[in-house]
Amino acid sequence: MLGPTLAGPTVTLAPIKPEHLEHYVDWFADSLVTRFLNHVQAFTLQQEHEWLDRVSRSETEVAWGIFVEGRHIGGTAVSQIDWRSRRGMTGIFIGDRNWWGRGVATEAMTLRTRYAFEELGLEKLITQVVEGNVASRRALEKVGYATVGVYRHHEFRQNRWWDVWIGELLRDDWLADHASLTP
Repeated sequence: MLGPTLAGPTVTLAPIKPEHLEHYVDWFADSLVTRFLNHVQAFTLQQEHEWLDRVSRSETEVAWGIFVEGRHIGGTAVSQIDWRSRRGMTGIFIGDRNWWGRGVATEAMTLRTRYAFEELGLEKLITQVVEGNVASRRALEKVGYATVGVYRHHEFRQNRWWDVWIGELLRDDWLADHASLTP
């Protein structure tokens, strides 16, 4: 499903529309943007339309576009939602490199996390970060994700093995840390 509009001080998470898909095609063709993502190849506009159609109908994924100053700069999602066990996997990317290192990922993660716990009623969020993606891991830890472990030699890319950090955030921990921020 496409997530509802969630607004923070700088970042807005909003539903992805067909006119945004060209951005994904451009971003996923940029090796700097995708170096830590699971994408092996760039996607065509047709593949992006098929993805949007699939996500729009999904009952186990909630996806948003990330917007700053009215510009579409990336995407985030809670996917692989297990409704019985109330957990989901999270992911994010900032495709517009002009916004790297400016705190927008942390704010987007905060909005996504609040929605996952307070609106979807999830108990736990899980994430994975390929070694070397220091900025993503730092942003996740700022939001409250804690280390669960490391998958050693988990990803093979660029002719070598990479470890993958595993983090999780529990609803009770989130609510305790953010109680004063909840309206």
